[in-house]
Amino acid sequence: MSYKRRLGDRYDGRLLKKIDPFFKVMPYLMRTRGDSQVFFDDRIELEKVEEFLKQKRRSGNRDVKFLHIIIAAMVRTISQKPRLNRFIAGQKIYARNEILVSLAIKKQLKENSVETTIKLKFEPEDTLGNVVAKVNAVVSENKNDENKNDTDKTAKVFSLCPGFVIKFLVWLLTKLDYFGLMPRILNKVSPFHTSVFITDLGSLGIQPVYHHIYEFGTTSVFVAFGAKQKEKVLDDKNAVIEKKYVNLKVVADERIVDGHYYASAFRLFKKLIENPERLELVPEKIFEDIV
Repeated sequence: MSYKRRLGDRYDGRLLKKIDPFFKVMPYLMRTRGDSQVFFDDRIELEKVEEFLKQKRRSGNRDVKFLHIIIAAMVRTISQKPRLNRFIAGQKIYARNEILVSLAIKKQLKENSVETTIKLKFEPEDTLGNVVAKVNAVVSENKNDENKNDTDKTAKVFSLCPGFVIKFLVWLLTKLDYFGLMPRILNKVSPFHTSVFITDLGSLGIQPVYHHIYEFGTTSVFVAFGAKQKEKVLDDKNAVIEKKYVNLKVVADERIVDGHYYASAFRLFKKLIENPERLELVPEKIFEDIV
């Protein structure tokens, strides 16, 4: 659905006017994201996921990884639970115009290797196949230490300035962003202006952390997942079996939706990860945020 820009809208989001009065007041009571963070953790059972990935490899498709499933599940969740794609700016609540996912990646898995961030745009109708193609194309472009993306180039320009200039520029951009006046080109290259930030700590062999949501930018959700773990549990017949899990930790801005909505959204997110075959189909319906 396309929307005509109205008074109060930003170029990156629609001002939400028909929301509960309490939610209109909340950004004034809790002015920062740091003051508004809520923490959620869960674990993903991997039995169906691993079988799904094995079937892909047997069929000759080695491109699909667990990270792709996480991203595709989040994109699908936002298409079904669009209020998850809201953000706070200037003490007001906006519905983001796009589905954006930011990732921090190591160009090589070495301590001295350069780290970069990438931001990808997805469509609500995207399937797992679409997500794999988009992610792999961008990651491939950024794997070479010599290649610099627009985010890296912008950071390089900032780093050449004296500290007091950097401090002033960040202050100025923060103020401009407060009123929705930050230059679009900077919004485009900023990984902090995104629907969700995802980090794969499993690739580093560690468990996930509760990662703060950034004060600069408009990120409302940060998802971290860790290395696979094995655990012995009892099955329905009280026999001891071994299962694999991945721990998941989420930090979110509680000002954008209520707890019930968050709970239903993350239940769906978990269900989609544990049943990845659903992500290969186009969603039957795309839901829109309120006007």
